[in-house]
Amino acid sequence: MSKAPPKLSGDPETTGHSWDGIEEFNNPLPRWWVWVFYLTIVWGVAYSIAYPAWPMIHSATAGVLGYSTRAQVAEEIAAANAANQAINDKLASSELTAISADPQLNGYAVSAGAAVFKTWCAQCHGAGAAGAKGYPNLLDDDWLWGGDIEAIHQTISHGIRNTEDDEARYSQMPAFGRDELLTPAEIDEVANFVQSLSGTPDDASKVAAGATLFADNCASCHGENGEGDRAQGAPNLSDAIWLYGGDHATLVQTITNARFGVMPAWSGRLTEAQVRAVAAYVHQLGGGE
Repeated sequence: MSKAPPKLSGDPETTGHSWDGIEEFNNPLPRWWVWVFYLTIVWGVAYSIAYPAWPMIHSATAGVLGYSTRAQVAEEIAAANAANQAINDKLASSELTAISADPQLNGYAVSAGAAVFKTWCAQCHGAGAAGAKGYPNLLDDDWLWGGDIEAIHQTISHGIRNTEDDEARYSQMPAFGRDELLTPAEIDEVANFVQSLSGTPDDASKVAAGATLFADNCASCHGENGEGDRAQGAPNLSDAIWLYGGDHATLVQTITNARFGVMPAWSGRLTEAQVRAVAAYVHQLGGGE
């Protein structure tokens, strides 16, 4: 390190540090900066006294002004609900099939339904309602229980195979392999037949035997031609639309262990107006009947 240069007359004191012969003056902070700094301290203390600030075990300090962002949001929600009360009452009391005939009511229902869907339904069906493996696509015209607005409303209200609602839609596919109703070889044959209904089987030589097994074990729910039965929630196996997958391995797994998807009942979680709004929103997505 080089030697520090001599101090000139009139220079302020230095900090005592020197880097490559360069010393740092110990100049005081600008007076305005110091006062602003003090003011921020005073402001911070006053703010923490006036408003919720310091975390406690179960909540934060309330503040002497008693302000609460949660309370403010609750007030805003209450105000919005009050403003929409009349149209919500109309939506809750109108015939489901008449909603689309009223432009104002239908517009509100679709808009409100979209908001409710993105809050409560998108976790399973996706933000765009395209579904995922095990969660139905609501954009197409393939419906397990029916796609008219009344059927959609019923499904949303009571759900599917849940234990919380006595009116939930219910169906149960036998586990043909797990319960030893069919042998692995027979399940393989049935899977090949099911594949043949909408595409190409893995082994065409097994389709004929699979057709016989299908007629004896599966046709009572899925129909002779595999076109399904909405009254039982039995899927259409002939349209190449699959909830869990239509490849050979997935079909074998489905036939062996069965499926048991569950949808919660929303009538106890949402208001009747909200349920109808979601039904209207889903119905107009493209697959509604």
